Amino acid sequence: MSVAVVFDSAGTLLKTFRVARDVRNGGMLIDVETTTLTYSSENRVLVVLHLHSRDVIEASSEMPLSSFLIEKGIGFGVACACRVIPAEVVGSVLYTDRHARVGDLQECIRQVWSSCKQESIVTLNSGVIVNMAMNGIEFAVTTGGKPFDGAKETISELHRMGVPAYIASGDRVAKLEKMGDYLGIPRERVYGVATPSIKAQIVEDLRKQHDVVVMVGDAINDLHAFKAADVSILSEQQSDTKPEVLYLSADYIIRNVAEVPGIVRGLLGNGSFPDTGTI
Repeated sequence: MSVAVVFDSAGTLLKTFRVARDVRNGGMLIDVETTTLTYSSENRVLVVLHLHSRDVIEASSEMPLSSFLIEKGIGFGVACACRVIPAEVVGSVLYTDRHARVGDLQECIRQVWSSCKQESIVTLNSGVIVNMAMNGIEFAVTTGGKPFDGAKETISELHRMGVPAYIASGDRVAKLEKMGDYLGIPRERVYGVATPSIKAQIVEDLRKQHDVVVMVGDAINDLHAFKAADVSILSEQQSDTKPEVLYLSADYIIRNVAEVPGIVRGLLGNGSFPDTGTI
């Protein structure tokens, strides 16, 4: 039996620290779940910005963020949203926003870096949450992550079993590829800026090549991929506070990514997989 495993990144393979700055009110949300924050309003869209943190830090803090994005020719990707909104519509709001300043994103980057700088392997990703009803940027966001202990060994064990591992995440491709290099996942198996629907499509495409496709995730933006997969694994390693629908959709619940090879080994040994329900 042929099995493939698809992993989400932040919170699943990576221990992640996230912050969001409220652009309109000036407050900072520390260690916030950005996908949950996005899904709490149908008007919010989580946008990943294709930029380098150093360029942001070196820019004028008072410069409008939209002007900085235009001047530097910075593109974006839609990571998740409650409803389908064309990228060009999101871009028209993102690049004309007059509320967010470069300083909002600088504060997020500094906050995350101060918490992660002692780690030997760190990824930083920044973006914004656009609110379509406000017609502008509502939050600036930055995430920093390092591989969970045992993540690299987990991937190695799967490969020894002849099981290919993939990453499908809303994070930037370049950052994910570097993390994939460290974990031992070939770059052609790394999919970045993957919206919930794209994650599900990746799983569907892999099901045409394998007998069983396993999806491992930790957040609401993994729900569509859970439903598309033959086997879904919900990780509580980052946090055990999850929407109930995730628990209802999961076949397995784990507290450590190192549990994945054992589950896959059981699937290979039994030649079958669960139909529904939580195990």
